[in-house]
Amino acid sequence: MSIEYTAPQHLTRVPSAIWGDESQIVDAAFTWAANRAVRASDPKTTARQASDLDDAAGVTITAGGIGHAEAMRIFEDVLVPATRAQDDPLNLAYIPAAPTRAAVAFDAVVSSANIFGGMWEAGAGGIWAENQAIAWITGLLDWPESAGGGFVSGGTSGNLSALAAARHTARKKRGGERPAGGWKVACTTTAHSSIQSAANLLDADVIDVEVDERGHMTGDALRAAFEADPDIFAVVASAGTTNAGIIDDLADVADVCEEYGAWLHVDGAYGGAGLAAPSVRERYKGIERADSFIVDPHKWLFAPYDCCALIYRDPAKAMDAHSQHASYLDMVDRDEWNPSDLAAHLSRRVRGLPLWFSLATHGTDRYTAAVERTLETAREVTEAIRGLRHLELVVEPELSVIVFRRIGWDDAAYARWSKRMAVEGIILCIPTKYEGETVLRLAFVNPETDPVRVAGVLATTMRDDAGH
Repeated sequence: MSIEYTAPQHLTRVPSAIWGDESQIVDAAFTWAANRAVRASDPKTTARQASDLDDAAGVTITAGGIGHAEAMRIFEDVLVPATRAQDDPLNLAYIPAAPTRAAVAFDAVVSSANIFGGMWEAGAGGIWAENQAIAWITGLLDWPESAGGGFVSGGTSGNLSALAAARHTARKKRGGERPAGGWKVACTTTAHSSIQSAANLLDADVIDVEVDERGHMTGDALRAAFEADPDIFAVVASAGTTNAGIIDDLADVADVCEEYGAWLHVDGAYGGAGLAAPSVRERYKGIERADSFIVDPHKWLFAPYDCCALIYRDPAKAMDAHSQHASYLDMVDRDEWNPSDLAAHLSRRVRGLPLWFSLATHGTDRYTAAVERTLETAREVTEAIRGLRHLELVVEPELSVIVFRRIGWDDAAYARWSKRMAVEGIILCIPTKYEGETVLRLAFVNPETDPVRVAGVLATTMRDDAGH
């Protein structure tokens, strides 16, 4: 059937192209991206004062625009040098990132595709591929095939969403009532700071669980916490703490959670990647019994920012907590996989696709090899530290984080040495605190890091008693 329509006079104007021909702009942007994706980073890049950036860049947002060439110049010459090189092999501070070139390049593809990844009906193809990556991680957990989840921006968002699902489940068990003493989440003081933040947002109190002499949460300590406060609805265990790479006694913790009917969430934002490494897989025993889990592929699974995999043993409980309902969402197909139903978000990009592309391209065996190489690097550097008379291990490494002290240094000496190493582009190693003591910390997540080079830096640059 043909449809005839005569437009009224005020609708007969043909819209003009507001943006004009953007092909040269696109070429310039993608040429820069292609070149950067295969170029080594500059280890001397670092943050600058906002006032310095004001002077160097000038006014960039104007009524008429500054043009793409000038905008690209400012980005390359001013903005990028004012950021830390996260993928440099000698960036061993915090938890850096070492994405594969394939993942970095495909991130540009994902942005170009502009896929809305909140609902299946809008982003089915992209979500399907993300689910392939989720299924690989689920397999590492030894969880049932019915388990599932999605990708959120980072560990903070993942922990919050998981605990929100846990609280919602606990509320339903209580018939919708709030405990007289309020909601309680149990974790150790070494748990990631996002747990306290999530608890604040959920109007929950944090119950501190004592750690043993190795820094682990144990079943006995957790049971004591429940006996003192039975209103704990969720327990957060660590599968590799950020500061020291400690894995809690997950099997014993799972026993206690089952005994008291509490939700067990495992924060593996950094350390969860170790599940891919047979040499340390035994350390995670008990993780197969958790209710929810997160891992940040942008940390140790070689994906670009920002990417956190949030997985539930029973996704229906997450959907019950997070699904949004509104008149404009009534037509959403709830029988299919909608990532917006699994976390505290609605609009989202398909941020899991760079991981999927790299996994599909390289294969999971190479991922296992890459994680194992970083673990071996950490072991070799650990042995080098044991052999240096001026250095001393603070805690026995369990994964790829090493915490050590320079005997005789005070806080000022640590700061002087760390700053000099950063400014000279030699190594990025930032002081931290361990049980109240200022120490140094190395985090290995880049398979390109040379252990001989790291050991050489520690042996030759730390001889000065004042850190100069």
